[in-house]
Order: sequence, then C-alpha cells, then structure tokens
Amino acid sequence: MSAGVTHAPAYLGVDGGGTKTALCVVTADGRLLAQHEAPSVYYLGAGQASGPGLVRALLAEAVPAVCAAAGASPADLAGAFFGLPAYGEASADTAELDAIPGELLGHDRYRCDNDMVCGWAGSLALAAGVNVISGTGSMTYGERAGRHVRVGGWGELVGDEGSAYWLGIRGLQAWTWMSDGRAPVGPLHALLGDRLGLAAPLDLVSLVHDTWGGDRSTIAALAPVVTAAADAGDPVAAEVVDEGVAELVRLVRVTAERLGFGPGEVVPVSTSGGVFRAGRVRRLFAERLAATGSYALRAPRFSPVVGAALYAAREAGSPLDDAALARLGAGSAR
Repeated sequence: MSAGVTHAPAYLGVDGGGTKTALCVVTADGRLLAQHEAPSVYYLGAGQASGPGLVRALLAEAVPAVCAAAGASPADLAGAFFGLPAYGEASADTAELDAIPGELLGHDRYRCDNDMVCGWAGSLALAAGVNVISGTGSMTYGERAGRHVRVGGWGELVGDEGSAYWLGIRGLQAWTWMSDGRAPVGPLHALLGDRLGLAAPLDLVSLVHDTWGGDRSTIAALAPVVTAAADAGDPVAAEVVDEGVAELVRLVRVTAERLGFGPGEVVPVSTSGGVFRAGRVRRLFAERLAATGSYALRAPRFSPVVGAALYAAREAGSPLDDAALARLGAGSAR
C-alpha cells in the first residue's frame, strides 16, 4: 500500500446511479482520498443488450482509476461496497453481478447490493431511519434493528412515482394536452416547447421514440422544466409536482411502518436524488411529511457515494467512529 493510505485501512464506495456511477475511497480515520465519476452501470432496458457485461466493462476502468487517484491498488482495500442499479431486480443476473467485483479487486472483501443502500447509508450515516430517493427513479430504503426494508423502485414503465422520469413523462403528457386543446395552455407549454425545439407539435412522437429511443435519462432531464413551470404558475404542472410529492411521502410512511416504528415514535427521514434540488419539491415534501406523522426530516449528512464507503467499512467490521465521521464531514462535499 502506498504512503497515502498506510496509516489507516481504506474502503471503496461505488454508487451506481441511473445516470452516472460515482466512486470514492475513504479511510478508517475519516479521510476522503479520492473521487471518480464514470458512466451509469444501469444495464436493463432498451439499448443495454450487454447485460451485466456492461457493469463489468465500466467498473474495469473506473475501479482502477479511483484507486490510482487514492494512491492504492484494489488489492490494498480493506473493504468495498458496490451499490448497483437493478441489483436484486433480475435474479438470473445476481450471481454474475456478485462475482464481478472479485474479478477486479482480487479478493472477497466486498459486498454488492442495490444502489438505494448508498443513499440511506450516506444521508443518515448508517443511523436507523428512512431515506427517500427521487432521482431518475424513485424508492425508499431504511434499516432499523436488523430490519432492511425497500419500498418502490419498480422501474419507469410501471412505477417510480415521483421520480424525475415520472415528472418528465407527466410533463410531456401535459404538453400534449395543451397542444391539442385538452388542457388550458400555461407556462409549461412554452418552457417545454423551447426545450424540445420542435418544428410541429406532432414531431414529439418521432423525437421521443426515434431520436431519444425512450431513453430514461433524457426524459428524466425534463423534470426541472416541469418544476419551473409549476413555479411560474402553471396549474397543470403544479398538480403534477404535488402528486409526485404525495407519492414520495407515501413511500416514506409505508417504509417506516414496515421497519417497526410505532405511533408517536420519531422517524428520521432523509432525501437523496436530483428531484429534491427543486425548492418547490423540498418545501412541499417537508410540509406533507410534517402533516403525516412524527417524522424528523434531516439534511443529508454525506453523499450516497461516501455512504457506500461507510457501508463498506461497517460490513468489514470496522465502522467509522464519531471522530472519523466528523473529520470526513469537514473534508468532503455533500
């Protein structure tokens, strides 16, 4: 091991989100040695015919890169956690996904799970509670007293309510209503129309199906336009955002119940994902959550990728202590 990591064991965190993959290396004493960003390892759906092979190919480049930046080799790592999108959602792929990190690290000091774990581990720093994720997709994940509960995350075609993709699709739907007279024209029509840049309204069909190929990330990128339209006073866009927030609150409520939080018990709740960058979403979510029950909304303490490294340390039997967490919090960006 190099001089940079000699004095404390180092842990690799991998957060494979729907639009990108983030990696970092953190030491047991709370130093963030390196961060790296790579393309998404999401492999399900149209255009991803390579299956788990896509995960292998991307991680084969990304893992050595972040280790090199940290001054370590993969074999030096005391532990690693790979949060992979779609993990656990295609049982036939699980064994292959589980084996990939071992091929890259050269040891078995790692664990794989769904990337939802990263959001919870980072935002609550492994404390009992619920993390609600609203990025490209949506779901909740929480842990408490040995219980592990996931709610939602059924994919963009049948679920992911309140996600960026869901907002994008609902925004496109509202735009079509306005275009053909089924809804009054509001700010959404001009804002989204400028973004789409269509010569004629019906060109949307070709744009979405042919040019975009139904790409989930491209559609999810429309979510900020929908929230901006709501802020501009568009009643249809506002209704879409309100409904999305209500779905996210429902995910939290069900997760807390399944974790065993009883009536009157305060449930720590944190948020992850790009949808919560919108001020309107944050405000409505906080209001609805407060009206729902005894929930304590907490600002995320660490990013999901740092959460992955924290989870790796815990799984290795050496969770970071309070002093290390404080040092890490002072030295890492959320």
